[in-house]
Amino acid sequence: MIRLGLCCMFRAEPIKFRTSTLAYLGRVKNPFDHISGMIIENLLSLKKSLEYCYAHSIGCFRINSQFFPACSHPDWAYTIDDLPGSTKIFALLKECDALRNQTGIRLTMHPDQFIVLNSSKKEVVERAIAELNYHAYLADFLAIDVINIHGGGVYGDKKQALSRFKTHYGLLSEGVKKRLTVENDDKSYTPADLLPLCFDLSIPLVYDVHHHRCLKDHLSVEEATEQAVKTWNREPLFHLSSPLEGWEGSRTERHHDFIASDDFPDNWKQLSITVEVEAKAKELAVCKLKEELQTECISLWSGASS
Repeated sequence: MIRLGLCCMFRAEPIKFRTSTLAYLGRVKNPFDHISGMIIENLLSLKKSLEYCYAHSIGCFRINSQFFPACSHPDWAYTIDDLPGSTKIFALLKECDALRNQTGIRLTMHPDQFIVLNSSKKEVVERAIAELNYHAYLADFLAIDVINIHGGGVYGDKKQALSRFKTHYGLLSEGVKKRLTVENDDKSYTPADLLPLCFDLSIPLVYDVHHHRCLKDHLSVEEATEQAVKTWNREPLFHLSSPLEGWEGSRTERHHDFIASDDFPDNWKQLSITVEVEAKAKELAVCKLKEELQTECISLWSGASS
């Protein structure tokens, strides 16, 4: 059974999530009133997102990392209890969680690129840990089971960089560790690079097949899939996208609006996995892919009963 996932935003649906820059917050007269209002709007949008996904048989939704604006920043760090709208925020969180439970939709998070757990700079690692703690804080309210990050930088010595990842992993809270996943990328770390780390630390690998096709190793797609599945103690989560200019283009890492049907690996079609669709057309791309898979009689997630 394939569960297709939508990432963060909508293309055609009038569902929006609000964010704010630190500079803007610094100019607002009552910044925490402003933050509280944004969170309330984001929770209302999350409810609409869950309703949309359920109505269109989309089984997973990735929540934007700025859902609680500036929550992890040292100058703005707060908890919901600190906010003037805390009562309403807690009530909406409960409503969203109840709707998530009722629909059976999986929720995930993918922190921003500045989360570099294997940095040699103490301040960068501390910033990464603070951001991951924020993600775990939000995850507790909404039963989010994936906080996905990339391997980080290579810094001229991949072996040493991976060793630092292991060391800094030990500094993480249990709330982060039980949800943390790592993803192969298109510049630095292949599945073959990350799989030993995943097995050693019991971290699931989010296998991105597009990234693997851009940055190859000795593993085939079938072999990487098989090994990635073994790293999971729950439903595996994979990523899928297609290159903007096709595989003959000069920059194959850029994402297309939609998914080319040939880019969906055949060996995935009989698995029980979540596939987040990383395409610029967002819900339109997910629905188009769903229709194409259904014509092949692929078993797709269709609701909580699945």
